Amino acid sequence: MRPARLAVVLVAHGSRDPRAAASTEALARAVRRAHPSWEVHASYLDHAGPRPLDVLASLPGRQAVLVPLLLTEAYHGRVDVPAIVAEAAGLPVDVTLAGVLGPTPSSPVVPPALLDGLERRLPHAGLDAVVLAAAGTRNAAARETISWAAEALSARLSVPCVAAYASASPPDAGVAVSRLRADGARRIGVAAYFLAPGFLYDLAVRSAREAGAVVVADPLGDAPDLVRLVASRVLAATGRALPAAA
Repeated sequence: MRPARLAVVLVAHGSRDPRAAASTEALARAVRRAHPSWEVHASYLDHAGPRPLDVLASLPGRQAVLVPLLLTEAYHGRVDVPAIVAEAAGLPVDVTLAGVLGPTPSSPVVPPALLDGLERRLPHAGLDAVVLAAAGTRNAAARETISWAAEALSARLSVPCVAAYASASPPDAGVAVSRLRADGARRIGVAAYFLAPGFLYDLAVRSAREAGAVVVADPLGDAPDLVRLVASRVLAATGRALPAAA
């Protein structure tokens, strides 16, 4: 008898905005296409459905990897997702938790695939500064990891890059753009530290454009680089590695 396929359960935050769930479903399809031996499911902590525990309950006797679609280890990464794993202990499914997609205090290196995705989404030719716009968090350690991503993107693009937040902490994207303009930058772009569109992404876009940003990137969505990053988290959680590029 052939062994059951590995189940990969993507766990997104969830949003009232239907574009967010559509983006998550598109990512799930992209991961499924890239790894047809995996059974890939999308799930949501809030608003949209299904919930992660419901998906796990539908996989009796299976090995499942839970992948948080989160860029930081803020509240959802530190509390909500581990709580799902704890609750799943009563289910007849073998659950392994993968790491979040961004850098963390315990793993501070910004994943190259994440930088590739940020660069791919941002039309950066001719820019002399960049704002890395994120949703925001009150957790100082999580904000520091976003600053690491901004520093790494600055090095990648060879222009100044600063972090900004749509909620919970200053500066917002518009203020960050204005500060860069005051320092002499004229063509400022905004890279999106967002996995999917929604209210906070729209807020960041609006404030940045009102302040004079010349281009704003789309969320990472189903970018090939994000698919690679998700796959690397799955394989790391199962003790394997991505095959070498041809």
